Amino acid sequence: MNRFQIYRALYKHNKLRSRRSPIYDQNMVAKIFVGIATATTILYLVFLAIILALGANNSSWMEGYELMFSIMPFILVADFLFRFVAQQTPTQLIHPYLLLPMPKNTCIESFVIFSILNWGNATWLALFVPYAIMSVLFQTGILCTLSFLIALQLFIFLNSLWYMLCRTLINSKILWWALPLAVYAIVFLPLILKDFGYFFEFYAHLGEWFTYGNPLAYLALLAAIALLFFINLKVQGHFIYNEVTGQGAKKMKTVTTFNFLNRFGETGEYLKLEVKSIMRNKNVRNSFIMGTVLTCFLSLIIAYTDLYSDSFSTKFWLVYVFVLYGAITLIRVMSYEGNYLDGLMVHKENILVLLRAKYFFYIFLLALPFLLMLPTVFMGKYSLLNLLSVAAFTAGPVFCLLMQMAVYNRQATPLNTKMVSKGSVETNWMQVVFELVAMFVPVVFISVLMALFSETVTYIILLVIGLVFVIFHEFWLRNIYKRFMTRRYVNMDSFRACR
Repeated sequence: MNRFQIYRALYKHNKLRSRRSPIYDQNMVAKIFVGIATATTILYLVFLAIILALGANNSSWMEGYELMFSIMPFILVADFLFRFVAQQTPTQLIHPYLLLPMPKNTCIESFVIFSILNWGNATWLALFVPYAIMSVLFQTGILCTLSFLIALQLFIFLNSLWYMLCRTLINSKILWWALPLAVYAIVFLPLILKDFGYFFEFYAHLGEWFTYGNPLAYLALLAAIALLFFINLKVQGHFIYNEVTGQGAKKMKTVTTFNFLNRFGETGEYLKLEVKSIMRNKNVRNSFIMGTVLTCFLSLIIAYTDLYSDSFSTKFWLVYVFVLYGAITLIRVMSYEGNYLDGLMVHKENILVLLRAKYFFYIFLLALPFLLMLPTVFMGKYSLLNLLSVAAFTAGPVFCLLMQMAVYNRQATPLNTKMVSKGSVETNWMQVVFELVAMFVPVVFISVLMALFSETVTYIILLVIGLVFVIFHEFWLRNIYKRFMTRRYVNMDSFRACR
């Protein structure tokens, strides 16, 4: 097979992968929700394009193409962050093909190219095209407008390669976050050194160079894309072979026993399992670190800025800070355990003790957002009753809701290897629904109560409801356990098929 035939065969395999997934039906429902979210995003981008175009047409100090390039750094940062939700690195996709008699570098090249030419990279055209038609076309003509759009799309391709490199490095070590932070600090240096006016003027020159087809500007951009492409090939190849051959694996030098948990008997043993799973397994650890970082980040923003000071945001972000850990990790309850569920089923009561230990562990984690939000009490943004009530409500009804997924999660999430294929979506439609309910329903519930009662009475009701669920946690945990055992064989078959 020549290079083009290999590309075509791998592309065909990539398209068929989702249909061959053992959880194809679950993925299809999840894709409906993703499709709705994508359509909403496109409509939002079109609306934003219209607003920006009207502003550019009424501006007397900046041309339309200059305005778009002056805000391009913000677009690229937003694009980079959104890719953590939507785009995955191609490393794991390549592993099965390493055993086949085909050029390994060609195989790696193909998946890097597929990541660049993904339809997701065309999403920003919903912003660029309407804006170009309304604000650039009649100012510069068709050729310059095409040059404008090509340049913007090339920047998105560049950002895709940049994300792929950073995500691969971050997956190996969390300290690699310093790389994108340093680069974006340099990008925003004109804003840091002076002001927004100088920042916009600095990047507006790019708009003139690319719109009027400056060859040096295009050569520099294409050279940056080519450089990141070849760096990605090397980095992806390095991590692929390291993971396959086991190079870079670290020997365990010490064994942590957590003897202080022995007093809790069998529940303590499962608490040890939860903690050691976070310490020893890459995917579990990354989810935990992500939840911790996001919780700290949001808590600091709420505590020390006025960004979220309106009535709705005040309630939403207070709830979200406490719910975040559960929305990221607890929603996958039993998914990680699906890798060794057969061992857990030796004694059927193990599942109940496991669920109880998980619940206690996540109640303990609520101490972090509570402590981080304490400064808001001294600043007068929230009261101590607000924090205690939302923490109790999260530990009660919200965690009760999220732990229902122990019955419905049927896909084993790998502990260390990455799941990046189309057919390996780690969520199903019920996870999406439960996450949305956990984030938004408490806010709606608080708003309804505040319309009927005073703020103090509202949060007292939340506190009482939360404490009732916490005190009687054994009843609803046992209900989850019984329902899980009723469908244990269906779940176990599905877990085995995914491993």
